[in-house]
Amino acid sequence: MMMFADVLCVTVVQAQDGWGVTYTATDICAIKGSTVNISCTYTYPSNVRVQETFWFTKESNGIYVDLRTDPEYSGRVQYLCEDKTCTLTIRDLRETDSAQYKFRFITNQPGGGFIGLPGVTLTVTALQVQVTRVTVLQSYTEAELKCLSSDSPAGGLTYVWFQNGQKVPDVESASYKGRFGPGDNISCALKEHEACPSPPVCEFLSLYVEPD
Repeated sequence: MMMFADVLCVTVVQAQDGWGVTYTATDICAIKGSTVNISCTYTYPSNVRVQETFWFTKESNGIYVDLRTDPEYSGRVQYLCEDKTCTLTIRDLRETDSAQYKFRFITNQPGGGFIGLPGVTLTVTALQVQVTRVTVLQSYTEAELKCLSSDSPAGGLTYVWFQNGQKVPDVESASYKGRFGPGDNISCALKEHEACPSPPVCEFLSLYVEPD
């Protein structure tokens, strides 16, 4: 038996006859190098006994790789599972950790392995805004900005920019030139991953000059 959900808006993955998995979130955004918790609760009939619980991202021919045994996560993952609740903690996040995380529990019933689908989508971002040029005028500050990866310039992709939390229209390049005043902040994100922007930057605003 598999358990499916409407991927549009719900976090509950519910099957029939008392079997189910509920994820606390279906989309999570996190910053590279940080720690993230991915949690779920699960249900099963009272006459069933759970023998094993684990999280996975990889499956091949019906074999599911427990993250605790995956070399890519060595020393970085921890489970806290009790009272039909299970939390996966991943430390020192890497961009390669971006994946679909699914919870699986195995019972004492024949064929009693169950998976909560579609799982939780984790997006790890290393984007940051770099100020490349600043022009200070009396009434405003003009700045040229670039959206970068922490590892290398983030080129060849499509971006969106946000100023004070609002999407900047008609700008989809890695660079952005704009006018800013006191209190403004700016961030960038990959297109179609707008929910996971870079940390906001406002350092160039300190150069703003008040008119005489």
